[in-house]
Amino acid sequence: MKKGSGLARTRAGLVACVWVLLVCSSHAPGAPTSARERFLDDVQMRAVSFFVRCAHPKSGLVRDRASNFGPDKHDVASVASTGYGLAALPIGVERGWAKRTDAMRQAERALRFVLGMPHKRGWLYHFVDWRTGERRWDCEISSIDTALLVAGALSCGRYFRGNVERLADRLYDRLDWTWMRTNGGAKPDKLVLSHGWKPETGFLASDWDSYCEHMLLYLLGLGARNNPLGPKSWTAWTRGSYEYGGMRTIAGGPLFWHQMSHGYYDFRGRKDGLGHDYHQAAAIATRTQRRFCADNPTQRKGYGAYGWGLNACDGPDGYMAYGVPKPEDGTLSPTGVLASITVDPKSALGTAMHMRTAYGPRIWGRYGFVNAYNVDRDWFDRDVIGIDLGMALLAVENHRSGLVWRMMGSHPSTARAFGRAGFSRRTKPAVSDVRPLSYTPSRRPSASVMAPVRHRMPSMRPQRNVNGVATKHVSSVMASMRVPTPVCPR
Repeated sequence: MKKGSGLARTRAGLVACVWVLLVCSSHAPGAPTSARERFLDDVQMRAVSFFVRCAHPKSGLVRDRASNFGPDKHDVASVASTGYGLAALPIGVERGWAKRTDAMRQAERALRFVLGMPHKRGWLYHFVDWRTGERRWDCEISSIDTALLVAGALSCGRYFRGNVERLADRLYDRLDWTWMRTNGGAKPDKLVLSHGWKPETGFLASDWDSYCEHMLLYLLGLGARNNPLGPKSWTAWTRGSYEYGGMRTIAGGPLFWHQMSHGYYDFRGRKDGLGHDYHQAAAIATRTQRRFCADNPTQRKGYGAYGWGLNACDGPDGYMAYGVPKPEDGTLSPTGVLASITVDPKSALGTAMHMRTAYGPRIWGRYGFVNAYNVDRDWFDRDVIGIDLGMALLAVENHRSGLVWRMMGSHPSTARAFGRAGFSRRTKPAVSDVRPLSYTPSRRPSASVMAPVRHRMPSMRPQRNVNGVATKHVSSVMASMRVPTPVCPR
């Protein structure tokens, strides 16, 4: 036997062993197996850090928005953002970024504070002071924003159980659905819910009477133990029709119409009593928007196969509900793209990764993607908005593990709601890589994407209140987290 041939066989054997080890390690439970998985880890970790860092240390209320780059003086919270903050805590625990006991304490602290805030028949003000919970900006008592708080609380309660679950159920059970449906009794035969109420003027003129983000609100009402909505309230709101590029769906509009309710409720493989498949409708609505932007009839610089994401978001001229076919001005929402991952995973993930690579530090900061950008106007947002980060975070986790769907689906109200709305299981949904509820990552995310540090982000300055006085704002949950250092694609 020749010496060289033996050495070659030895080398070949070593290469084979290394290859087997690499393949096995890359498929270990919880291990990021690709650049896509590392990207999703980065996205989620930064979003969780927003909901922990931007929760007030005493009230637990979460800021409505925050700066993604420089000093942050925002001091207004929203109850909807607080709801997403509650839903984010189990994700942080399951992914190994926060200690269970600390996250549970933050959830309990927030719920106890919320239960003591000013309300009307259980319904809460949309925007409140971050520290005191008092009404801000003369805003309305909001039905949809209260519902988003309650949904986050219920899912969080199902995860932590104990006091957290009891407090979440108290928040839910005190809602007076009849009052919100009948405009305080003034319209006893009305079946649809009001948008809200103001102490100065009474009930708002608008009702939730046509398809949009409100399915979550109605399902909570149908599933309530106390004075629930009747089945006719589900069928009372109208379902429309929109067609583009040979594809027909229930509506066009902004992306969040087809995402907000889907973050908590798993509509896959189901049809309601009217025969509507809302998961499929959302998937088609997403594809019509992709086609619209690829066709680019208005010749926007940022539109294309990897340039879509018309959503309600910040814009160069202020906040706007962008959608298909209009209004649109070239503004795109990266988090709106990511929140489509449960209905169009390949395109959503590919587009989001392309956006980060193409625009780098102009759209990527301490909490991940900025809220929006507009290439035509050379405008790149500096802020993130809590509900948009929340929708993206929940969608990504549902895509990866189904965690939020399972938490919400395990609450007794969900079965009652689906039953009263006439939902039936049409097909068994295809679920890939759905890990058990007790899933714990086997190792940390790759250091090439994450640079874990403890207690704070190097780029984050001390928080300051409206008077410019520095405040201590590193909660015990934040101290237990491995918070990512902002990185941009090379």
